[in-house]
Amino acid sequence: MREILGRRRRLGRRGGSARLDAALTCATEWRWPVLPGAGLCGDGARGRRCACPDPECAVPGAHPFDPGLLAATTDARMVRWWWTNRPAAPVLLATGGRAPCALSLPAVAGARALTALDRAGLRLGPVVAAPTRWALLVAPYTLERLGELLYAQDRVPSSLRFHGEGGYVVLPPSEIGTGQVRWERAPERTPDAHPKGAAPAAPWLPDVEAVLDALVEASTSAPDGGSRLTH
Repeated sequence: MREILGRRRRLGRRGGSARLDAALTCATEWRWPVLPGAGLCGDGARGRRCACPDPECAVPGAHPFDPGLLAATTDARMVRWWWTNRPAAPVLLATGGRAPCALSLPAVAGARALTALDRAGLRLGPVVAAPTRWALLVAPYTLERLGELLYAQDRVPSSLRFHGEGGYVVLPPSEIGTGQVRWERAPERTPDAHPKGAAPAAPWLPDVEAVLDALVEASTSAPDGGSRLTH
């Protein structure tokens, strides 16, 4: 029993270190504002309840709670303090502004969309895969521009969600109520021409217009409509 508990503690420390490393990379190298998610409590690796006060939380662990979304930062000291005190907390990216935005859709539809985009020869940016939903990170967009693009669509299914200003996305290697979050497409850094010793360039991101049609089509044809809120 001691051996099993010791192994769990070591795995927990490594997982916490990985989340801290991921949060620091986002915040300090890529200048993406991050904050810890609510996280999980209780026993078991899957299906644990959210650490927030809502016993019926629809997105266990996968949302801001304390601190709130407005606390998202690129400050290394704050990031270290958060994940030192809460090593298991999910890593949340606050979208919009100068940070990436995202479009998310049901996992089955996401896989279908990626196949279509690859077939078209389109270069994709990072793709986040949670067990039930995938999210494609895109270059920042304004609500006005997004509105214009959506107005040109015949139909936009409710299963396709947009994460812009005031939104967030859960990043790997977080664990949430439905399971582990991973990279389906890992971030690729854009080669930069900065002098040696300068901060690395942030990952390359496609324009939202380039991926929107494929995501709308894939979401429309999702087997169950994918309208559930769960991540």
